[in-house]
Amino acid sequence: MPITADAREMQADLARFRHELHREPEIGLELPRTQEKVLKALDGLGYEITLGQATTSVTAVLRGQAPGTGACSRPAVLLRADMDGLPVQEKTGVDYTSRIDGAMHACGHDLHTSMLAGAATLLAERRHRLAGDVVLMFQPGEEGFDGASHMIREGVLDAAGRRVDAAYGMHVFSALEPHGTFCTKPGVMLSSSDGLVVTVLGAGGHGSAPHSAKDPVTAAAEMVTALQVMVTRQFNMFDPVVLSVGVLQAGTKRNIIPETARIEATIRTFSEESRQKMMDAVPRLLKGIAAAHGLDVDVDYQQEYPLTITDEDETHTAENVIEGLFGDSRLARWATPLSGSEDFSRVLAEVPGTFIGLSAVPRDADPTASAFNHSPYATFDDGVLADGAALYAELAISRLTALAAADAPAATAPVAAASTLS
Repeated sequence: MPITADAREMQADLARFRHELHREPEIGLELPRTQEKVLKALDGLGYEITLGQATTSVTAVLRGQAPGTGACSRPAVLLRADMDGLPVQEKTGVDYTSRIDGAMHACGHDLHTSMLAGAATLLAERRHRLAGDVVLMFQPGEEGFDGASHMIREGVLDAAGRRVDAAYGMHVFSALEPHGTFCTKPGVMLSSSDGLVVTVLGAGGHGSAPHSAKDPVTAAAEMVTALQVMVTRQFNMFDPVVLSVGVLQAGTKRNIIPETARIEATIRTFSEESRQKMMDAVPRLLKGIAAAHGLDVDVDYQQEYPLTITDEDETHTAENVIEGLFGDSRLARWATPLSGSEDFSRVLAEVPGTFIGLSAVPRDADPTASAFNHSPYATFDDGVLADGAALYAELAISRLTALAAADAPAATAPVAAASTLS
């Protein structure tokens, strides 16, 4: 039976599992209930399980049993799903709405986890076809906690006994593309992400006598607008920079000039050159404005996630698998990257691989008008779960087959070279 047909027979089970995860979202690096659910889903499938030490991650290795698969130099492929939710109060109204106050799977990680758990079953049933090993990376803490770095430090890329040859991740969207569309882009796919925390240091006083104080509020307001102007005047519009202020805090009462004002912003860049330039330009601008007002300023520029850069060959491989399973009408190649960021970028910086988008927009919804990821109204359709599981599994099967075939003649190459020299 085709892998897509087997996956679709699992659709109801995958939806139930996803609903269990959705009702009980957990945030950050410690997801004990989520980890427990994943371990239950993997139980009895024959995976070698390793639990994280610094986090509640799960690494699962399946040993392939295809004929001729030896213990030495066997290829390995990694499949990744993130598992954490967000500090968002859900307002979707679905019957499996989050039961945890102030927490929601608003970015679809419950779908990622369910699809990879489904792929785990599909792969276990096909281990006789696996010409190598599969590493499943169930990762906590993607939403700002850099969970991928923790798992890399603890050896997820070498969990099969050698460095994986390729890595694949997937991410669902609640908007942008029609239902069921798979999205790819070779090269820069997602922006880098950095954080900016600014504290303007003044001297408090009476609101009726600002000349006798040092007002941090007016300086902070000038900084907010100056940052936007700087982006348009110092950076190439064809190598864009996105800077959005999400926090502006100061004061306690309208007639009191406060001691300090606080700004927090997110910064997204699409090249390493612009990222480095921002790291120099932002502090210089803010310190100059503070000095002009006779104030001091503390600028904390925090490097977060690097650019998500997909490997061109691995992206083509994924596109071929998508078209083979679902037809070319289900594939969209993005012309430009998204300004979202991902810690799967850490994995792609270490090994060749790619990242695949999947639209989980409800079938009857307008993808251009639907609430986007991270919204309390973001709704993801269960209908993509079986196809996502099938794609995960087929990526591993087909890539291992190709890697093993490519490695076979290489094993005899040294002997041929030696005989030529003799």
